Amino acid sequence: MFGNLKLRGRLLLGYTLPFVFFIGLAGIVYTNIRQVSDIFEEVERVQNLLLTVHKMDKSAIGVVQSFRGYVALKNPQFLEEYYNYLQQFNTLATTVDKLMAYPEQKERLSQIRELVNEYDRVSRPALELVQQGKTAEGIALIQSQNATQYVQEIDLLTQQLTEKEEEILEQQTTATLQSLSWLTYALIFGTLLVIILAIVIATFISNNISAGIQRATQAIAISSTEIAATLEEQERAANQQAAAVNETTTTMNELSTSSRSTADQAESAVSDAKQALNLTENGSQAVEKTLEGMANLRDKVDDIAQQIIRLSEQTNQIGNISKLVSDLANQTNMLALNAAVEAVRAGEHGKGFAVVAVEIRKLSDESQKSAQRINTLVTDIQSAINSTVIVTEEGTKTVLLGVEVAKTTASALMGVADAVNNVVLNNQQISLNTQQQAIAIAQVLEAMNSINQGTNETANGLNQTKTGLHKLNQVALELQSSM
Repeated sequence: MFGNLKLRGRLLLGYTLPFVFFIGLAGIVYTNIRQVSDIFEEVERVQNLLLTVHKMDKSAIGVVQSFRGYVALKNPQFLEEYYNYLQQFNTLATTVDKLMAYPEQKERLSQIRELVNEYDRVSRPALELVQQGKTAEGIALIQSQNATQYVQEIDLLTQQLTEKEEEILEQQTTATLQSLSWLTYALIFGTLLVIILAIVIATFISNNISAGIQRATQAIAISSTEIAATLEEQERAANQQAAAVNETTTTMNELSTSSRSTADQAESAVSDAKQALNLTENGSQAVEKTLEGMANLRDKVDDIAQQIIRLSEQTNQIGNISKLVSDLANQTNMLALNAAVEAVRAGEHGKGFAVVAVEIRKLSDESQKSAQRINTLVTDIQSAINSTVIVTEEGTKTVLLGVEVAKTTASALMGVADAVNNVVLNNQQISLNTQQQAIAIAQVLEAMNSINQGTNETANGLNQTKTGLHKLNQVALELQSSM
């Protein structure tokens, strides 16, 4: 269960266990302190009780002594002390009764109070006799009531009450010392146990976290190595693609030059054909010039045919290069997919590589689309070239026919004129086809520039990925070395 916790949960658990144990220890200490406090309160009660009992005993003795002093000396001060001691005794007896907590002690107190009250009841008649001047009779009455026995019984009960409370005080004192001793041991051993528990938990958590970080850094190092190998493959593929794009661009520039040359020759052929048509209108005297113009026209048509053949060959080269670019785009797409898989394996640390892999796949898809556009344009160019070849062949045949007709008879000038008109139309068609080829080539150049730009962006992305991978590897090594 501990292994399923996150780092935050492990730390909280590590801090919570010693804290809970410390709270338990604090609860035990608090309980003992409360117990000691209760014992101290009981000790204070017993001490107050003993002090009050001592005062009560002195008051009881004072009652007897003051009565005897009055009987012996007839001094009113002793009589006043008698009443004061009696009142003080009753007050102290009430206080002692409130302080007492045991029934047997209350019973002794009740007996003491009855004895003092009985002594007072017995002393009243003797006191009246003394006040009437019958001192001898008063003394005889007191002696007959055995007043000394009252004093002895009061002293005995007071001694028993005091001894019992002192015994209780001694028990409470012993319990207090035991509680304090146990509390001291609990604090010492509990604190040591908390410290040991905290050290054990901290060591366990630190080892567990360190092992997890060690495994993570090793996984990052392995993933970064695999991603680095994938990036090297992608970089080689990007370089091959860039070389292919540059070669294609060079070929397209040559094709554009050839196309412009073909267009110029077609325009020149149209001009020559018009000139030949004008010559045919001048009559039979211009037949030789017409034949020469036809010969020139045939040569130019042959040149056009040669240029068209070269154009067809270069178009085939463009098709092959476009196929190579498409294959490289597919390879780049596969490498980007591999990089995305490796980034997923890297987890949180591979998110940046996943983004770069997605961008590389987008650029690869755009390169593949551009290659498909090039293939489409190449197909259109080849169709136009085929049409141009057919038209050129027809023009060549027409020129040959015009030459034969011119040689055969001057009366065929009108046929020559018609043939020349056909040549003009054919040359115009050739010029139009050449212009379409120039437009197609311009579009191909634009597509190649887009592919070149995508290749550069891919290379930049790979460089950024390599830099980020290097930094990630450094962080992993630093983290691993700090464990």
